[in-house]
Amino acid sequence: MNAQDYTAFFTVDQSPQTVFNAINNVRGWWSQAVEGDTDRLGAVFYHHYQDVHRCTLKIVEHVPGKKVVWRVLHNDFNFIKDKTEWNGTDVIFEITKNGAKTDVRFTHAGLVPAYECYDICSNAWGQYIAGSLRKLITTGKGEPNQVVEHAGHQEEVVAKIRAMSR
Repeated sequence: MNAQDYTAFFTVDQSPQTVFNAINNVRGWWSQAVEGDTDRLGAVFYHHYQDVHRCTLKIVEHVPGKKVVWRVLHNDFNFIKDKTEWNGTDVIFEITKNGAKTDVRFTHAGLVPAYECYDICSNAWGQYIAGSLRKLITTGKGEPNQVVEHAGHQEEVVAKIRAMSR
């Protein structure tokens, strides 16, 4: 990580385990259009938002109540020149007990201001992390993207994810 990586931070009254469980409930705060397991070390999952953003992530660190790290295996944006800017970056959730509260630090290591997508992506992460994830933790209900089906695409994605998770 470096000082330019996108980072968001918030504190909640809930326990570190409650925060950890909410982070792993990706469909509850980021997108309901996620295929694959999102709650175990080594799992690979696929996220897409219409035809704007598609990415495949692998859970490379999964420490209950403390930390979750996703590695971006493949990324595709349809709105920038280098559609693969996120490839090889890490999405990091750090959970720390702070007295009766819990601190949550989100860092997208590798998402830096030099990237063409930085303004759009950092704004979106801010809404998902400080908005939807925080609401899921504090109220039990986040604001994820809804499912938008693409005819014939879902079976292909599920087969690809299953093969990558083996």
